[in-house]
Amino acid sequence: MGGAELIPEQAGRVYDRIGRFQDWQRFYEGPATASLIAHADFEHAQSVYELGCGTGAMAVNLLDQHLAPSATYTGVDVSNKMVQHATRRLARFGNRASVQLVNGYPPLPGNAATFDRFISLYVFGLLTESLAHDLLDQARRLLTSNGRLCLVSLTHPTTRPSRALCAAWNQAWRLSPATVGGCRPIDLIDLLDGWHIEHTDTTVAWAVPSQIVTATPQAG
Repeated sequence: MGGAELIPEQAGRVYDRIGRFQDWQRFYEGPATASLIAHADFEHAQSVYELGCGTGAMAVNLLDQHLAPSATYTGVDVSNKMVQHATRRLARFGNRASVQLVNGYPPLPGNAATFDRFISLYVFGLLTESLAHDLLDQARRLLTSNGRLCLVSLTHPTTRPSRALCAAWNQAWRLSPATVGGCRPIDLIDLLDGWHIEHTDTTVAWAVPSQIVTATPQAG
């Protein structure tokens, strides 16, 4: 399988196996997530959709600290273990939060023009370019006319330590993508033709570079 992106079925099996350790990645994900929250105006969001909800950590953060009491959250994931974990974690929010298992291919569940935030953290680095574009088309379908796309991904290095780490990461990915959870560094901007970039920056934590992007759909 060397160097090939994981298909959603493979990703689901990988995260069924390693998912319980995902929250340990906060040591490098935390600064990137904080940057996204600072630039996504979640305080004015009423409906949030997350592709790749994982353990539900981002959902809890948003529902507890950033979303209005009337706001709702919908999460989807390809890993049955993740969906089970997130469902338990979000149970205390009642009907404000729901999580659903998906197969990773379009169409994503949800009515058109329903959500004003579509978020996805460290997912697009797993995907083939074709599937990434298809899922971005789904994000466009699900978002309201003034909705906002909110993405975080591993990205290309910007410092000497991050260059060394990314070289090792890419080598591991080429040998066996599953050993690094299927993720590899990408530039999200390359995927966002037809989107208006509102904000982008890069954080580096423990030598791991993460790209943060918020964008809105371009008209027509």
